[in-house]
Amino acid sequence: MSETPTPEAQGRTEWPLWEVFVRSRRGLSHTHAGSLHAPDAELALRNARDLYTRRGEGVSLWVVPSAAITASSPDEKDPFFEPAADKPYRHPTFYEIPEGVKHL
Repeated sequence: MSETPTPEAQGRTEWPLWEVFVRSRRGLSHTHAGSLHAPDAELALRNARDLYTRRGEGVSLWVVPSAAITASSPDEKDPFFEPAADKPYRHPTFYEIPEGVKHL
């Protein structure tokens, strides 16, 4: 049984992974659209445009190297977010909303 050689063993290297964020025409914030591989930021941006905004729905794109993103672990959600739970004043449950005030 033979093993499949890795890309490095075949004399080529993998391009870095980029995370793509798109701002839609109706949105105010960028949302994660997906990931892609590209050799540099310029090509990542062009590929993201071609891949994630084919129907003209985007007005802005961000591409970020995946290696530059630091994220919390879902396994540690309770201890990581616990300090915020002891600050109930951050939630508007203690305030009455006056009549006539909309969109709060």
